Amino acid sequence: MTDDDVLAEFRAADALLEGHFVLSSGLRSSRYLQCARVLMDPARGARLAQALVAQLPAEVKSVVSAVVSPAMGGVIAGHEMARALGVEAMFLERPDGVFGLRRGFRLEPGQRVLMMEDVVTTGLSSREAIAAIAVAGGVTVAAAALVDRSNGTADLGVPFFPLVRLDVPTYAPEALPPELAAIPAIKPGSRA
Repeated sequence: MTDDDVLAEFRAADALLEGHFVLSSGLRSSRYLQCARVLMDPARGARLAQALVAQLPAEVKSVVSAVVSPAMGGVIAGHEMARALGVEAMFLERPDGVFGLRRGFRLEPGQRVLMMEDVVTTGLSSREAIAAIAVAGGVTVAAAALVDRSNGTADLGVPFFPLVRLDVPTYAPEALPPELAAIPAIKPGSRA
């Protein structure tokens, strides 16, 4: 799947939005990828996950025995990646502000994990998820995401494999370009 093919999947699902968006990081952007919309169609989600698995190096695929994702955004993406890899899927939650495994999910000591996100912007949530995997006894061998919109700046501390890179400028709220400042901001993500 080429980058254009991936973006066509987002456009077909009305998941590539234009406007003024407040990202989970607090930064602002003129474009937003609503992965929940692109993953509404299970067949589309499966296609995207299979395309991403095809890009993973054999040395990653051969050792991963679970996919762990941060809730909420990464849950479906992680489940589809686990299905494509033929391994278990789990997700992290943060009811008290810190990611952790709940619902009876557990990792064996040293279990090798792929951490899966929907979108990476700054990498903060991904790094927090990787830290939670370590606390739970797992070893994150790599991270993956449907979309890297960090403009190449996200350092997750492990090899990172996005399906597509979307280079869209982000701005601090106090440093908006006039055309973006003129549009009311909306917060479309899962975090308030």
